[in-house]
Amino acid sequence: MPPRLYPLFLALCAGYVAAAPCPDWSAEQARRELAALAAQLADWDDAYHRQGRSPISDELYDQSRQRLEDWQACFPAEATTAGAPLQGAGGPVAHPVAQTGLAKLRDADAVRAWMAGRDDLWIQPKVDGVAVTLVYRDGRLQQAISRGDGRSGQDWTTRARLLAAIPQRLPHSGELILQGELYWRLPGHVQARDGGANARGLVAGAMARGQLDRQRAARIGLFVWDWPNGPASMTERLQGLRAMGFTDSVTLTLPLRTAEQAEQWRERWYRAELPFASDGVVLRQGQRPAGTGWAAEPPSWAAAWKYPPRQALAKVRAVQFQIGRTGRITPLLQLQAVELDGRSVRRVSLGSLQRWHELDVRPGDQVAIALAGLTIPRLDAVVWRSQQRTQLQVPDPAQHHAFSCFRPTPGCESQFAARLHWLGGRQDLALPGVGAGTWDKLQLQGLLDWLALQESELAHRPGFGQRSAASLSASFASARQRPFAQWLRALGLPPSGSAPLQGGWTALAAREATDWDAYAGVGTTRAAQLAAFFRHPEVLQLREQLQRSGIQGF
Repeated sequence: MPPRLYPLFLALCAGYVAAAPCPDWSAEQARRELAALAAQLADWDDAYHRQGRSPISDELYDQSRQRLEDWQACFPAEATTAGAPLQGAGGPVAHPVAQTGLAKLRDADAVRAWMAGRDDLWIQPKVDGVAVTLVYRDGRLQQAISRGDGRSGQDWTTRARLLAAIPQRLPHSGELILQGELYWRLPGHVQARDGGANARGLVAGAMARGQLDRQRAARIGLFVWDWPNGPASMTERLQGLRAMGFTDSVTLTLPLRTAEQAEQWRERWYRAELPFASDGVVLRQGQRPAGTGWAAEPPSWAAAWKYPPRQALAKVRAVQFQIGRTGRITPLLQLQAVELDGRSVRRVSLGSLQRWHELDVRPGDQVAIALAGLTIPRLDAVVWRSQQRTQLQVPDPAQHHAFSCFRPTPGCESQFAARLHWLGGRQDLALPGVGAGTWDKLQLQGLLDWLALQESELAHRPGFGQRSAASLSASFASARQRPFAQWLRALGLPPSGSAPLQGGWTALAAREATDWDAYAGVGTTRAAQLAAFFRHPEVLQLREQLQRSGIQGF
């Protein structure tokens, strides 16, 4: 590609990448954040290209590099010059033909734009492995060279001679140069179901070893994706590769006429069984320049369209600590919205306070989000941390338990709201038309204060009119008819197993922990909680309110 056209081509591809909003940073913070991310990318590059390790998935790496480019565009004066992904990855052996790499197309619209005006197009899976150049002379394998920086790489010839997937002899005279992907054999692999399975890391690690054992060598396959010094047409190249025995490469390189076909093959290969991990499809022009003119940069005549990401890189906007009815503290991360499998994900639960302490997630951190069971967002990892660590008000677990927060005192707002929501929910009093919004508008100062509210008083409260006040009053009145056991559960009675709840409050309050423990499904710990429930001062005050209101059983 002429040098002057290359930036235009990259702009075409990048135009389909939605840039994230610019962070609200000072110049100094921007300088620190950009430098830290550039250093993190350099560490990942070094781990993969020099050490044969994959500390991060391809999709998260790509999103992280895109994030750096977005930030550099936001803060050009503070931009850190990030090294190219392959910087320093070169080796002592020059490639006879440069390894070009591939530009990435974001979506179907980008694919249509790329295909427009082109003909003689082909499509193949984008094999998730490590690139290699093979050099044959007069049918004998002479060299195997790792990708390196695209211009030079490491000499893998000795290890390549141990791989059954790489023929030592081929029926070909003169010089033959092949480029392809060494992959980890995964029979029956379905990318949509199994993901990357760290296949690329396994190959990279095996080839980086001082000695490649027979067992690992047998797990490595070869997919030839180009023949740089081969015939001019794709059809002739495929015929030649078939004659040399590279049937898998030929079978999975197919003619392409429309963007709809590209989308169909991408979907099919994503969900079908293949013998390797793949992370997308590659679109190629059959006619392309001779290999002598290739450069170690994405060409105009080939591009990749990756599969939908299984993980998304998300910025943490805020950390909230939701306190449930029983005092359980659940950290929630509010995220800058990301798309996964057609869903917009804006928040994710960490499950427990302990996990938050282990991860120490703060606003500004970048995290990896995936979908559990294709529906529920989950946090997989903290990808990197913001350089500015925001101080958070973290609830004290000792202050929140089964008998705390029966009133919305400072620090109790979340647990008190959860108690109200539980009390009016279907599993308890089942108050018709009463939800979190209703309780918020009432602004109660006690769990049962709503029992004393008259319809006329409700009608004068902000957010209520005559009709809504009448409906709410009727809903509250229905609670008075609920059975005693239902009221106990609404107040927060611990699960009581097979223990009978008849006889009224006085009879149940007379039971000791040993009495509760005698019933199936209770146990020693739960028995102590049940006995404590009927003696706790806050619960006793609730009982008095219910007595005054004439609720049966109290």
